[in-house]
Amino acid sequence: MMYKVEKLKVNYKTLEEFKKFREYGLQELSMLEDLEANIIEDDSVSPFYGIYFGDKLVARMSLYQVEKKFDRYFEPAQDYLELWKLEVIADYQNKGYGKALVEYAKSFGLPIKTNPRVKSKDFWDKMGFSSVAYEMERDRGENPLVWYPDGVKEQLH
Repeated sequence: MMYKVEKLKVNYKTLEEFKKFREYGLQELSMLEDLEANIIEDDSVSPFYGIYFGDKLVARMSLYQVEKKFDRYFEPAQDYLELWKLEVIADYQNKGYGKALVEYAKSFGLPIKTNPRVKSKDFWDKMGFSSVAYEMERDRGENPLVWYPDGVKEQLH
């Protein structure tokens, strides 16, 4: 099934929609706090993407581009995307919304790093993500998963 992924505006309507997303792990900051910190004006640059069912936001994620000079995951070193806070409202789970968001992120053609929620590894495996060799200094207690586009592999230190 095809879903339309939209860049979410940084505004109070979006903030109200985010209040419906309350499940997040201890490792994560609330996306709501991110939005409150970023509200400037309706058309400011937003890292938030979502899918609506009718006029209800039912799935969302944050997508940040990280510059090549900070790349410690991919070979060759390059700009990559960091996908955070992927969440689908419970009643809309297992209907392809999360997959649609991940496929949208992949469409940029850049490598992707994410820090998965507890008990979500099966989903990320299905999406083609894999673990990286853990490095204490780089990963700081996180267990990142990555997706490699063609021609990209894990950076070995």
